[in-house]
Amino acid sequence: MTDKVDNMWSVYLLECVNGKVYTGITTDVEVRFNKHLTGKGAKFTKMNSPLRIIGTKSCANRSEASQLEYQVKQLSALQKRALSLDWTEK
Repeated sequence: MTDKVDNMWSVYLLECVNGKVYTGITTDVEVRFNKHLTGKGAKFTKMNSPLRIIGTKSCANRSEASQLEYQVKQLSALQKRALSLDWTEK
């Protein structure tokens, strides 16, 4: 039996239709992206429709993912796009 606590956490970047870049964390990027597409993922992506996943970065645990998410959210959209080139592209 797999518990969500044991799953690998990831920070992910989404490109939105208006050029903005959304940053989030999850244990399942594809499932979370699909929630964003339906308007149920986050208030930001409800207002800024996501186009695609531009990068993901695996983290050891939720705490590490949350810390990285905070750091990335301080960056501009341009800086996030540059960062995504070093991350796993989807």
